[in-house]
Amino acid sequence: MNEPSASKPSSSLKYKRILLKISGEALMGGGQYGIDNDTCKRIANEVKDAKELGAEISLVIGGGNIFRGVSPAAQGMERASADYMGMLATVMNALAVQNALESIGLYTRVLSAIEMTAICEPYIRRRALRHMEKGRIVIFAAGTGNPFFTTDTAAALRAAEMGCDALLKGTQVDGVYSADPKTNPDAERFEQLSYHEVLMRDLRVMDQAAISLTRESGIPIVVFPIGKSGGVIGALTGEGPSTVITDEKP
Repeated sequence: MNEPSASKPSSSLKYKRILLKISGEALMGGGQYGIDNDTCKRIANEVKDAKELGAEISLVIGGGNIFRGVSPAAQGMERASADYMGMLATVMNALAVQNALESIGLYTRVLSAIEMTAICEPYIRRRALRHMEKGRIVIFAAGTGNPFFTTDTAAALRAAEMGCDALLKGTQVDGVYSADPKTNPDAERFEQLSYHEVLMRDLRVMDQAAISLTRESGIPIVVFPIGKSGGVIGALTGEGPSTVITDEKP
């Protein structure tokens, strides 16, 4: 069976080429650890819906459901070694999401910043661009390939390298708040913020390196609820709950 060509863009999309950042914790579903297959399938179907609307999609997935370099489990370890372990966790998650995507008929490629040629392709920018031009879903694994950098920074970097129109960050809440809405019922929800406001308010949506990278590249960050059905489509079309971080005026 021949692979399909890239989808035709839909007029309903605010952004055509996107990078979708998903935390590792989002893959746990209702569990406390690891990967929940039903959750992977649900997210895969969300990506398929976006693909069918005409979006060109790449993903970065965190590794916090398995191992995080700054987690309590890493205490006492050398930071660089702990971060490398976290990078390996992101590769495991990438392979799980790839399997979920391919099980529903989507062509995908996993590209790792750390070479693991037996299981995925090495990250090469022009190769990744070509995959996206052919309509494939590209999953970037192993972060930036360097310790001391988060997967948020990796997402911002890959979004800039791929020339993405937006970086969509899936979270457990429906946007950016002034405080944790789960513990503070008076937390203020924002519809739009500037990059400067995020940094000055220390809102911690993404780390400062990621915010600075997206600002320099002029890439909007759209924070939306990944746990809600239709969240990806809502963020892509602007019709769902989200917070947009950009210097552009609404």
